[in-house]
Amino acid sequence: MAVLIVEDEPSIADTIRYALETERMDNIWVTTGQQALDALSEGNIELVLLDIGLPDMSGFDVCRVIRQTSSVPVVFLTSRHEEIDQVLGLELGADDYITKPFSPRVLTARIRARLRQPPEAASITPAGFSHDADGARITLNGVLLDLSRYEYRLLLLLMSHPGRIYSREQLMQQVWEEPERSFDRTVDTHIKTLRRKIRDISENCDPLKTRRGLGYSFEADA
Repeated sequence: MAVLIVEDEPSIADTIRYALETERMDNIWVTTGQQALDALSEGNIELVLLDIGLPDMSGFDVCRVIRQTSSVPVVFLTSRHEEIDQVLGLELGADDYITKPFSPRVLTARIRARLRQPPEAASITPAGFSHDADGARITLNGVLLDLSRYEYRLLLLLMSHPGRIYSREQLMQQVWEEPERSFDRTVDTHIKTLRRKIRDISENCDPLKTRRGLGYSFEADA
C-alpha cells in the first residue's frame, strides 16, 4: 500500500517524497491526472495527495472521477488559498485540504491521522452486522457488541471492506493512535477477543479470517 502523490512540480514532489520516506511511508509519484487515475485502477493506493493545478486536467476533476468509484482518502495539497476552492474541494469528497507552503512534519502527521481514521460504514450491513456511526456502536443480529475503542475501530475497518486482506502493519497504522508504542501481537490479541465476543452472540458466526502470511480479512458470508 502506498500514498499516491499527484504533483507536477518536481521540487515539491521531492520534498513530499522525502518527508514520507522519512516516516517509512511508501509512495508513488505521478505528474498528471490521467496517470493518477491509472495508478488508482491498479490498486494498492491507501491515500491520494492531490494538487489542483495539473497539466492535463484540474485536480477537482480528478477528485470527482475518483469519488465515482472509490472511497480512498483524498487530500488536496495546493497553493490556492481561497476559501471557495477549499469548500469546493471538500464538497467534491476530499478528506482534507492543505495549502502550500507546508511543513513536511505537519503534512505527514495529517496523512497518518487520516489513514488511521476508520471509514464511515453506515451503509454497510454484512451478515447480520449493523453499524451506528453516531453512537459508535456495532450490533450483531440486533445484539450490541461490547467493544473497547480499538476493538470497535478494528472491526469497523475490516467489515467496511469485506474480502480485503489487511496486514498486521496496515491495521496497526490505520486503527491505533500510536502504533510505534504497541506490541507486535496487539492486533492478534484484539482479533482473538473480537472472535470470542462475536461467537458469544452467534456461535457459528466467524467472519474474521486469518490469511496465513498475509494478515486478516472480513468475510461477509461467514
